[in-house]
Amino acid sequence: MAQTASIQELTRQAKSNPAALIQSLGAAALKKGTAWAGHGPDFLFAVESVKTPTLLMNDGPGPRMRKGGGANLWYATAKLETGRTHNFHYMVDGKPFGGANDVPAFGPDSYEKPGVPQGKLDGKHVHTSQIYPGMQSDYWVWAPAQYQPGTPAAVMVWQDGEVLVARERSRAQIVFENLTHEKKIPVIIHVLISPGLVGQQRMRSIQYDTMDDRYARFLRDEILTEVGKKYTLRQDSYSRAIAGDSSGGICAFNAAYTHPKLFSRVLSRIGSFTSIQWKPGVLDGGNVYPFKIRKDTRKNIRVWLQDGAGDLENAHGSWPAQNVAMANSLKMKEYDFRFSWGNGTHSRNGGHAELAEEMIWLWRDYDPSKTSQEFLIDPAEKEKPYFRIKALNR
Repeated sequence: MAQTASIQELTRQAKSNPAALIQSLGAAALKKGTAWAGHGPDFLFAVESVKTPTLLMNDGPGPRMRKGGGANLWYATAKLETGRTHNFHYMVDGKPFGGANDVPAFGPDSYEKPGVPQGKLDGKHVHTSQIYPGMQSDYWVWAPAQYQPGTPAAVMVWQDGEVLVARERSRAQIVFENLTHEKKIPVIIHVLISPGLVGQQRMRSIQYDTMDDRYARFLRDEILTEVGKKYTLRQDSYSRAIAGDSSGGICAFNAAYTHPKLFSRVLSRIGSFTSIQWKPGVLDGGNVYPFKIRKDTRKNIRVWLQDGAGDLENAHGSWPAQNVAMANSLKMKEYDFRFSWGNGTHSRNGGHAELAEEMIWLWRDYDPSKTSQEFLIDPAEKEKPYFRIKALNR
């Protein structure tokens, strides 16, 4: 929830200036029980209720609600774990009320720090494709302040890249700046590309959910070739990563899996490893990937998967079950992988909250003097059991 006042100031408002709190958090949100504010680990929750509300967080008891300065106004403050999302709701008179899912608690690398230079966002550019005839795609290029023209830089391609354009929305640019400044990641040129359009036809699912190598070739032969005319890019897959959420997540994995010499680092968040573009007898869908991985020769790629127990369940498949199956398949074939699991729904907030950790893990031990590395399973992960789903009796 956007805010301008600090948590300390909002707490003061809750105690003695309810009119100011209503202005800060919104009257409708307070009445609906959806109002919250957070900065780092510090959070405030507030609600209007005639009867005493009980706050529940992440399926457990939350802090005690206190009576505020206004009639029927209640509030609570909490310290929450950062780098993940949280869920909350209230119980009022024995019934659930209000609440919100996927409340992000951002860590320190998601906030601007003194002395850290800002990068530069270049765009929007519009590309007309030959591989997808007539398709037009918007894209932006983000370069850190440390980028030196003429010095080859690593590359990371983000599907649904328009989501990262606004600094405060995902905080991705801020994370990139902090981690680059602290030398926790290399100098990376980030290509933020939107799904294309052919006339009025939206091409997102065709591009992202189709299990062939067409989209990887589109990036290689068109987008990265075009970006490379202005920016000096590393050509080795060791220095290239690809990322996305939902259908963009399976898209990222598929591009690296089909072209491991193009991308070797994969970030898939709430990945749609389901049957969206499955055409039985004609074209495989992403639902086959957990099985395909087990049968195929291991690819030399590093993979971070992120999902939550509240993700989608629909006619295309089960997002949580498929991501658990993906993690187990990667483990069985001894991939260098990480599986981040929470209680989130089909939301980008989980990935945004843990972005700093994702980036550090994906680019750990990167050496610009190298052009290749064999990615091996972490010995500690190798000794752990497979992931299991615990069914609940009804």
